[in-house]
Amino acid sequence: MKSGNWSLPRKRANGPPWFSRSQVSSTLHQVGVLLELKGANPFRVRSYQNASRIISGLTDDIGELVATGRLFELKGIGKGIGGAICQAIEDGEWAGDWKKLHDETPQGLIEMLAIPGLGPKRIKLMHDELGVDSVAALKAACEAGDVAPMKGLGEKSQQRMLDGIELLSRFRARRRLNVGLAYGEAFQNRVSALDGVIKAQLAGSARRRRETIGDLDIVVAANPDDHEKVSAAILGLSGIADVKGAGASKISLILDTSIFDEDFKLGVLDNNVLDAIGGADYEQLESSGTIDAQVRLVPNEVFPFTLAYFTGSKEHNVRMRQRAIDKGLKLNEFGLIPTELAGDLKGMEAAVHSLEAASEEDIYRHLDMQWVPPELREDMGEMEAEAIPDLISIEGIKGSLHNHTTLSDGEASLEEMAAAARSLGWKWLGIADHSQTLQIAHGLTPDDLLEQGETIHSYNATWKEQGLDFRLFHGTESDILEGGRLDYDDETLAKLDYVVASVHAIPKWKGRDEATNTEELIKVMEHPSTTMLGHPTGRILQGREGYEVDLNEVLVAIAEMNEDGGMKMVELNASPYRLDLDWRLCKRAKELSIPVSINPDAHDLRGLTDIRYGVDIARKGWLGTSDVLNSDSAAEVAARFGID
Repeated sequence: MKSGNWSLPRKRANGPPWFSRSQVSSTLHQVGVLLELKGANPFRVRSYQNASRIISGLTDDIGELVATGRLFELKGIGKGIGGAICQAIEDGEWAGDWKKLHDETPQGLIEMLAIPGLGPKRIKLMHDELGVDSVAALKAACEAGDVAPMKGLGEKSQQRMLDGIELLSRFRARRRLNVGLAYGEAFQNRVSALDGVIKAQLAGSARRRRETIGDLDIVVAANPDDHEKVSAAILGLSGIADVKGAGASKISLILDTSIFDEDFKLGVLDNNVLDAIGGADYEQLESSGTIDAQVRLVPNEVFPFTLAYFTGSKEHNVRMRQRAIDKGLKLNEFGLIPTELAGDLKGMEAAVHSLEAASEEDIYRHLDMQWVPPELREDMGEMEAEAIPDLISIEGIKGSLHNHTTLSDGEASLEEMAAAARSLGWKWLGIADHSQTLQIAHGLTPDDLLEQGETIHSYNATWKEQGLDFRLFHGTESDILEGGRLDYDDETLAKLDYVVASVHAIPKWKGRDEATNTEELIKVMEHPSTTMLGHPTGRILQGREGYEVDLNEVLVAIAEMNEDGGMKMVELNASPYRLDLDWRLCKRAKELSIPVSINPDAHDLRGLTDIRYGVDIARKGWLGTSDVLNSDSAAEVAARFGID
């Protein structure tokens, strides 16, 4: 059977019913698509599509419907499809012709189904007329211009296929932090709740909070006598698209979107980001996406060592092993073992001689080290550091400055954004709607901007009278114009609390040399009204590279401005599509004593919670409370801006 999201689901370990409603619905959909690829009768294809929709919309338990025979009372469920569903639910066996259909359909055609906007009819057409039988073959046919002349297609369809192939390749490479964590945390929560599991913890790049994640690693502690039971329970969880391998200590899985309680949604994004990541096509990929996951089952006493090992990074682990060797110890995923006792023993046989560790902190203590938070384990100075800093936490966030409302391209009003910020426990919120030149984002005219300021001042006065401990700050996200200029006249800018200066004309900036871009960023930061450099490189993760710029030179220039009495800062844009300033440069900003402002760039209420990803990256960049503007009180922020 085919791997990934196009396999026939594996039956539960504790049936009947051997399959869930969503698994049955998904399988019916797949069979319908495969029949269409094969060129089956359209009425037969439609019957599977209808049956999939009917099963998906059920509120009754599918096992009970089968057991009572009421399944056949559902309009659209005939004897053939109904009988196959009953066989699956009661016996745990999919229909033989369904298995055959999956097995006999060329893998290349199934892979082509993942290309956004490309359906089975066109795939069959190109397979029949051009012999296209894989994604690579389709790309070659498009690049050769063989697709455009086909009936019903054309140049636009051909280019759309090429764009879809490129998007698919990016999507399959790695997943952004927010997507990887969504899968990982959902899976961790389900595993943690299983009988026999003592604890479960995400490891790997997800735990280190890399900006993109390849696959998931999760370490599970359970008593050895319970390993088989726990393994079987994990295999019985919903949200598993396929099992690549399973044993008593290691399980390799493919997770799909049914692991989520709600459908996957992108949320509200600005057009700049949406276009770069692929828009609706990308959302289609995510809504039916998968991610690989590996589970390691270990005894509780081994858990800290396995967790540390599979957290990584590889470079950090190499340095840790060498430190252990220097102390006459052998460090691996099973323990920290005196070399003379380890001998030729391996794995759990050697682990019986390990030094005890109730937690990772004990491992570092045995090596005469301060515990290193997972985010810092990249061999970027953590091994040499005299002291590990006290890193910023989400609990230390009191507000953020870069957020949008319905006045530009946001989807929540000023009042709604303020209420949402208060519900998060924040003490202040900055509103920075787009400036006038960015018409695609409904940039504000000077009059609209100043009127918004009057509204904000009115709210602040009312709240102060009521004794409400909350304040709004009024700013703008000003487009950086030709020659490093801001988007409003100096008189208008002087009436604002702050200005976020950002690049949005990305094609133009990417078409210029590094020196010119660097010079213009420094020039705009020198303007007396500029407070902050927004999303400094303009990158969109898995969407586009940033423009060429020497950010180190820009940061040095900002530091010099601050030494001369300025109040300039740099943004860490917390949108998981940006995470810009990069974490490596966060550390440089800290060295230069440049305040960092973590901003979600929120365009709706849910967007405010993206601050968590910015905090993750700030931690990865060694930033503590004193390095981050967001930890200031409203009064302290006002003092920075020189306002009452």
